[in-house]
Amino acid sequence: MKDRRKSFTAEFKTKVALEAIKGHRTFSEIASDLGVHPHQITQWKKHAIEGLPDIVSDRRQKRTKDQEELVSQLYQ
Repeated sequence: MKDRRKSFTAEFKTKVALEAIKGHRTFSEIASDLGVHPHQITQWKKHAIEGLPDIVSDRRQKRTKDQEELVSQLYQ
């Protein structure tokens, strides 16, 4: 029987990424406690750090507004 891939929720990924960003423990320690591969933790941390500027800026709202304007123009 084949093993299915593990799927993780966004909340879990965020929790792991924040733990890695804090830097109180090594990736190996976090991985062994939570049952994920250290490389996966590295990827989640990288994605979290790359996404932070969008979260704390107004760019996300501007993109949403621009997209809404485009959609309204297309429907006209």
